[in-house]
Amino acid sequence: MKIAIINGPNLNLLGKREKDIYGNQSFTDYLKELQHIFPNVELHYFQSNIEGELVDELQKAGYADFAGIVLNPAAYTHTSVAIGDAIAAINVPVVEVHISNVHAREEFRKLSHVSGKSAGSIFGLGLKGYELAIHWLIQHAQTK
Repeated sequence: MKIAIINGPNLNLLGKREKDIYGNQSFTDYLKELQHIFPNVELHYFQSNIEGELVDELQKAGYADFAGIVLNPAAYTHTSVAIGDAIAAINVPVVEVHISNVHAREEFRKLSHVSGKSAGSIFGLGLKGYELAIHWLIQHAQTK
């Protein structure tokens, strides 16, 4: 089984930026933990600060043989109609993940162009949200 993890802008700085919000672990280190937790799942990781590249990766994974996609669109959640449209256009479930609770932050973060197109959303559980999303995607794939 293959699952894609797609991270948006500034998530390449995890472990360095705003540690009080995002923690002190890099995503590269966390990905190793996920690979250990899910040894029978092929995890494909992609990160970009560029909106169009995220759309391209969603389309690529959405029409390949992936069981699903874990997506943290970061700030593009609140601005990108294109990412929302890409999710609606693909054939696999997408679970939206946010490390912080976006609803407990600035008012503009409460608008999402992604949540309504996703199979589900996980907010505010830190990096653990990725693990929970993968668990759900595995279970969902097994019930199909």
